[in-house]
Amino acid sequence: MKQLLLTILVVFPLLMNVGNAQQDSSVLSFRSYMDYVMSTHPMARQAALKDELAQAEWMRARGNFDPEISSGWNDKFFDDKHYYRLFATRVNVPLRYGLEITGAYENTDGVYLNPENKTDENGLWTLGVQVNLLQGLLIDERRAGLQQAVFFQEIAENQKINQLNDLAYQASAAYLNWQRDYYAQQVVLEAIELAEVYFEATRQSFFNGEKTAMDTLEALIIVQDRTAQLRTNEALLTKSQQTLENFLWRENQPLSLLPGVFPEQEIVEINPESLRVPVETMVNAHPVLLEKQNKKAYYQIEQRLKKEKLKPKLKLKYNPLLATSEQSLTPVLSASNYKWGFDFSMPLFLRSERAGLQKSRLKIREIDFDIQDKSNALKNKIQASEEQMAILRDQLELQRRNVDGYLKLLEAENEKNRFGESSVFLINKRQEKYVAGRIKLIDLNRKYKLEQLNYLYFSNQLLSVFND
Repeated sequence: MKQLLLTILVVFPLLMNVGNAQQDSSVLSFRSYMDYVMSTHPMARQAALKDELAQAEWMRARGNFDPEISSGWNDKFFDDKHYYRLFATRVNVPLRYGLEITGAYENTDGVYLNPENKTDENGLWTLGVQVNLLQGLLIDERRAGLQQAVFFQEIAENQKINQLNDLAYQASAAYLNWQRDYYAQQVVLEAIELAEVYFEATRQSFFNGEKTAMDTLEALIIVQDRTAQLRTNEALLTKSQQTLENFLWRENQPLSLLPGVFPEQEIVEINPESLRVPVETMVNAHPVLLEKQNKKAYYQIEQRLKKEKLKPKLKLKYNPLLATSEQSLTPVLSASNYKWGFDFSMPLFLRSERAGLQKSRLKIREIDFDIQDKSNALKNKIQASEEQMAILRDQLELQRRNVDGYLKLLEAENEKNRFGESSVFLINKRQEKYVAGRIKLIDLNRKYKLEQLNYLYFSNQLLSVFND
């Protein structure tokens, strides 16, 4: 797939502070990154199609009530005789209450015309109504489709929010992993630089007769160990950056970061405490559950329709006949000219209808079980996330104090070394603790940010944070 270079100054407003550094256009800030992802990623654009799909479904449901016109012409000639000519045109107007208005015009002629179909030369007009008195009186396919289309709008909106939530969560997690691996690498680079300084100093001391060859070898091994650690970190950083680039798109083409682009060092902390509402409220308002509840309402309408199918069909029809005459072509309504009748039908065993009703009931029960499972899972995940955030906050504070302590010990060991009271081995051990402590602090910070994301995701507050 073709890769495009990401032009930072054009695509992103990347003027953010990193630590105490000056403003740098090579910083890809978290906010700029997320704004860009949520507006250009294919998943975000796909989510926007849900609105159009819902509109199309609403139009389709309303289209079932569109008036319909039909016409027909039939001529028969045989053995030099004009047997018949039949012309008819009809208009049907369905209404939302099970009624159907009908209008028709018929004009017929011929030697062997069925007397039932015979009209005068001006034709015959009819205007009437049809109504279902049993099956279809309370609900029918047209009204069920219209009611279901209302819930389809809600389902589409819920699915859209769920899709955007997933995108925001995955993209945010990718940035945090990239941030962790980048700054862990910076720590290792600093450690290598310091190890090289130790090595050069030890080597010079060896030449001056102050250090042994073993001290020099030990200092070299430290440099090599740090270099090996750097290679491991580089592999992790490459992988996390590639994952991040999966979320960068422009004009339907994936983008790659330019060399030298790096994440901001500190993301403004989102304090879920300020967003806290009762757990039950968060669970009940979550789009995952709302989608299930709207689907249940959708199938409840289907269940009503299936139940209606158990009734016999009885359609009453009444059509006044409007005749014309040679004196006037205007149709004349007369109480004595009309057609009426009814159609009745009923399956003897109703096996298909009963099976359809049973299937709709099972669908609703299945959704009920799914709602119970999802509701309980969300509740537990929210509570577990709250507890995990509290644990990680304590661990972060403790690790910060540990890192400060490791730094003081390293500085003290360096000071002792100046007076010949320490060794490369001891300095290396102090430095190892300090480097490992800093990397652990960076990793704990990532875990804490990820747990904040978990809380916001499970409580359905992730998108509202990014939309602020």
